[in-house]
Amino acid sequence: MPKYFVTYEQIHEFCQKISGLIKKDQWQPDCMVAIAGGGLIPSRILRTFLKVPIYVVGLRRYDENDQEIGDQPQRVQWLDEPATQLLGKKVLLVDEIDDTRRTLAVCVQELNKYNLQELRIAVLYKKNKPKKASLPARLVQNMYYGQEIKDDWVVYPWEAVDIVEHNQFAKKSQSVIV
Repeated sequence: MPKYFVTYEQIHEFCQKISGLIKKDQWQPDCMVAIAGGGLIPSRILRTFLKVPIYVVGLRRYDENDQEIGDQPQRVQWLDEPATQLLGKKVLLVDEIDDTRRTLAVCVQELNKYNLQELRIAVLYKKNKPKKASLPARLVQNMYYGQEIKDDWVVYPWEAVDIVEHNQFAKKSQSVIV
């Protein structure tokens, strides 16, 4: 699978774009729920524009060797029970990518237990490919994303050991935009 290297600058630009789309919709979340690890940095950048608190949940799909650990993501960190901080709130769920959709689907299923006023999703990248899990149609229609791409492996700067080398790869790297 081809690799698509992205920079912090691109991520920041996509977060700015996403916040603009949210404001254009005249929708203001009360808080964000970031999916660790990929949703942490995008949610922090979005906070600059949206000015709302961030809560963090952790799911794991891959082991330390980037091998899938099963069909469904495993919960490794969740909100305090009961998650009263979310009751009746408008929540923006943030992750780095809509790939197989499994992680998003598990989070949506769990968050729906908290009697939210409204839930929406923001991702940096939305892959144009068949999904292995489904979401309610309203969530897919209202999903905010920075860019829709083909099924490349996206390499994020927070994964880099050498950021200078990563940025050099990013200059040469392109994914086909849908």
